[in-house]
Amino acid sequence: ASAGRARRGVVVMLGGHMVKTGLAPLLLDLPRRGVITHIAMNGSAAIHDYEVARFGGTSEDVAAGLRDGTFGMAEETGREMNEAFVAGMRQGHGMGEAVARALDARSDLAHPELSVLLNALRLGVPATVHAALGAEIIHQHPAASGAAIGDTSHRDFRRLAGSLPRLDDGGVVLNLGSAVIMPEVFLKALTIARNLHGGRPQNFVTCDLDMTRHYRPRVNVVQRPTLQSGKGYEITGHHEIMVPLLVWAVLDRLG
Repeated sequence: ASAGRARRGVVVMLGGHMVKTGLAPLLLDLPRRGVITHIAMNGSAAIHDYEVARFGGTSEDVAAGLRDGTFGMAEETGREMNEAFVAGMRQGHGMGEAVARALDARSDLAHPELSVLLNALRLGVPATVHAALGAEIIHQHPAASGAAIGDTSHRDFRRLAGSLPRLDDGGVVLNLGSAVIMPEVFLKALTIARNLHGGRPQNFVTCDLDMTRHYRPRVNVVQRPTLQSGKGYEITGHHEIMVPLLVWAVLDRLG
């Protein structure tokens, strides 16, 4: 709430569980009020976001699909998202913007109001996607282009680094449910920002919310970035409980 009033950066990093469990509408309340200044997510979150907006549902029985090789083989998701990446590479867009523009161009979306990427585009808030090549179901699809995935996701990495200077002296970084990808990406983006801005940003708050404790969020989000200044927090609990409480508290403070 203080960061929002002072117009400091508020960067929110998402894991797939955040979107999969239906928490996107709550998060979208904050950028509408000018509080969240950058949304970054892993590839899993982007896939869930796309499927919820496009088809109205997401997820599958991984164990059952793995037995016969059908896990992650949905034709529409793999083809359409990979086509969006190729178009994004040609047009000079990042992965998040490429997916959002692909959604925005369709007239048959099941739930456009639920998409973090689409609504971030419409609100003018940077939304970036940080892929892990081979770790996401859409990379199994014949339409997958390593060049397009790398180009658009790397452009988003640069965009994230470009957003971090706004954290200086009062900003906030929230890591919501990404155990590996976003903590690793954030650490490298932060070192780029500090390298280019004389050691800044400094004196900001970081917080990791997750159901269990993991090494990378603790070290790369909570501890290392705040060693010289600022403060890091860990809050453990189910996202379906903790995130509504957090958003509610911020909106209450903002009046």
